[in-house]
Amino acid sequence: MQGKIIKGIAGFYYVHVPGGAVYECKAKGIFRKEKIKPLVGDNVDIEITHVKDCEGNIMEILPRKSELIRPAVANIDQALLIFAMTKPEPNYNLLDRFLIMMRQQGLECLLCFNKQDLSDQMKKEQIKKIYENSGCQILFVSAVHQEGIERLVEAIHGKTTAVAGPSGVGKSSLVNCLQGDKQMETGEISGKIARGKHTTRHSELIAISDDTYIMDTPGFSSLSLFDMEKEELQGYYPEFEPYEVDCRFMPCAHIHEPVCGVRTALEEGCISRVRYDNYVAFYEELKEKEKRKY
Repeated sequence: MQGKIIKGIAGFYYVHVPGGAVYECKAKGIFRKEKIKPLVGDNVDIEITHVKDCEGNIMEILPRKSELIRPAVANIDQALLIFAMTKPEPNYNLLDRFLIMMRQQGLECLLCFNKQDLSDQMKKEQIKKIYENSGCQILFVSAVHQEGIERLVEAIHGKTTAVAGPSGVGKSSLVNCLQGDKQMETGEISGKIARGKHTTRHSELIAISDDTYIMDTPGFSSLSLFDMEKEELQGYYPEFEPYEVDCRFMPCAHIHEPVCGVRTALEEGCISRVRYDNYVAFYEELKEKEKRKY
């Protein structure tokens, strides 16, 4: 039988299989010999040892299409970044940090702004303008009034999605909305894996359907300076690219150089001032970090 590891605690792996059952499994000794550690998100073949107690053994780990280092998790397809339109106001500096961190790990990002019922059309247009050329799909929802949830469900369908965002933005409420009728089943799963239910160190996948999972993990909650050279930073701003051909000097940092296509586009309103200011702030942080090395 095939399934997906949704949690791992103290040598036990909890495998969700089509139909909704969760099997408590141990990994075969051969994995230890070959120094292969099963990860949350792994697709696996399991052998059932006790049908009634839903117990089994992991016999094979299927090929991974991706593997994140922090947190250690396999086969994540995309990231869902959740912020509020208001209460709290969106922290764009933090949002851009999340975007860069996710893209460093090779993930496409969905930007989801909750609490649209507490805001207005003007704020929505402002947010759209900031991120329209960032390469992200932008969604506006209200978890309280169930607005925009269908589009969000569509955007995560058939994928394994990592959920990230600051506290107070309604992440838990949105996750509950996404679960829908599955909430009761997820409660039962939590009972099965109660040993780790309150252990926030562990990543855990929540099954929305047989082929759709979401992951809320503490690994995405604390953000330090990016592990990159300052010259690499501009590669995480896709809206700069069309204007870089007009820069006189290459490479161009797009900060102080004369005749800079990116800065011209900024002054003409073609690039978001919010995004650009965050770029400059991050560039300076990386510059300071480099200085401290030497």
